[in-house]
Amino acid sequence: MATTNWLTASSSVFLTRPVNPRLAFASRKNQTLGRSRVSFQGSVKRRLPVVISMTATEESGEKAVKSVLPGHGISIMVNGCSGKMGKAVIKAADSAGVNIVPTSFGSAAEAGQTVEVCGKEITVHGPAEREKVLSSVFEKHPELIVVDYTIPSAVNDNAELYSKVGVPFVMGTTGGDRNKLYETVEEARIYAVISPQMGKQVVAFLAAMEIMAEQFPGAFSGYSLEVMESHQASKLDASGTAKAVISCFQDLGVSYDMDQIQLIRDPKQQIEMVGVPEEHVSGHAFHLYHLTSPDKTVSFEFQHNVCGRSIYAEGTVDAVLFLAKKMQIRLKAEQRIYNMIDVLREGNMR
Repeated sequence: MATTNWLTASSSVFLTRPVNPRLAFASRKNQTLGRSRVSFQGSVKRRLPVVISMTATEESGEKAVKSVLPGHGISIMVNGCSGKMGKAVIKAADSAGVNIVPTSFGSAAEAGQTVEVCGKEITVHGPAEREKVLSSVFEKHPELIVVDYTIPSAVNDNAELYSKVGVPFVMGTTGGDRNKLYETVEEARIYAVISPQMGKQVVAFLAAMEIMAEQFPGAFSGYSLEVMESHQASKLDASGTAKAVISCFQDLGVSYDMDQIQLIRDPKQQIEMVGVPEEHVSGHAFHLYHLTSPDKTVSFEFQHNVCGRSIYAEGTVDAVLFLAKKMQIRLKAEQRIYNMIDVLREGNMR
């Protein structure tokens, strides 16, 4: 397959169907990020609590579900509200009629600051007072849900805090020790949606990739793989979505190490080489996967480009509504850990 433009700017998006929620989007093997880089030019020609206020009644399950739809007493408290993703979630939740709790967690440097989003003033608390503040909020709102868009290094500490207090959460932050993350939640027996990818359409694509890997293992044996992913410079780790897709290709027979992922974080390269629109350099996700047969006569290319953060923010709100439904007293689900595939399968997204 010949191509003259190895990556074009577009609004098209990819989309892993994890059967086991602990394997959400990628097997947790090969999670180490290295410094190696792959050059495409020569080889390719061309932070966040959600407060839910619900009352137990004798209503039917169907009526109970209605109480967690937008405008029916749901509130969210965002950890990482000063970040762009946190602000995007607040805006999406506000548009959906969800109430925003004016409390958030941030870094020590952010402690005491006030962040204004959607006309609401949110007070940021530092690490030293997190447990006390969260316990107080949870006492006032027994059905609190935390939404986390903080930083990779805070993932495990935050999950341990949520589990210790007993607060359900939606974890959108990537990175951290994912094995430990799942173990922490399982031991605490709390409800959680954990997903490194919140974009619903991207998730659907990933589900299709995993189905292909499950049904046709070894279909690409012998093929070589090159992977490029471009994100805003503030993204410190390799894309969890890229790792998920690579994991599927590995199951399809491709040999590839995660440290071979080519990370593009330089704005100049993103505009000139990758094709990212200049207005979206500060918020985008462009991915390219190029497969080549052993004899170089056949090639396959998979690409998904996302500009902005709205796709992730909307998916996060859907995850919140989904988790709220699962927590209903009348519908208390036995399963406790979910991913975005579960949210998609529910079929009642906005």
